Amino acid sequence: MNTIILIVIAILFLTWSIFKSKEKTKESLILSKNLLIKTFIEIIGVMALVGLVLAILPPELIKQLLGNSNEFLSTLYGAIIGALTIIPAFIAFPLSKSLYQSGANLTAIAAFITTLTMVGFATMPIETKYFGKKFTLHRLWLSFVAAILIASGMAVIL
Repeated sequence: MNTIILIVIAILFLTWSIFKSKEKTKESLILSKNLLIKTFIEIIGVMALVGLVLAILPPELIKQLLGNSNEFLSTLYGAIIGALTIIPAFIAFPLSKSLYQSGANLTAIAAFITTLTMVGFATMPIETKYFGKKFTLHRLWLSFVAAILIASGMAVIL
């Protein structure tokens, strides 16, 4: 029902835009179409890469690293993997489900998602350029520790 309401609202605004300026509306629709195609191609590429990685990594290895009996180590591994990985959050959630189905602990998955969104060692050079090395290292370290604490809190909740 919500989807139908949103579509109707979008159509109403599109109609209003056409009456206001046909040229600008046409230009916006062309830009939107191109962006949608580009984004779709990127999403398919990332999903294919995630699928390939999951196909290559046997579930036993995933269970050994992220689902072993030592929850602290599996959480730490999940946090490290998340900190070093660059994937969009909308891909991380289905990936996390696949990891969970392969035997990963929920705490390790929480650490993975949290560090994926908070830490980001891969963007360190850009951040260092704008904010300086000291600030960047402090932010990364504090974010990593906070992610471990958040994952530990999730372990208590879940």
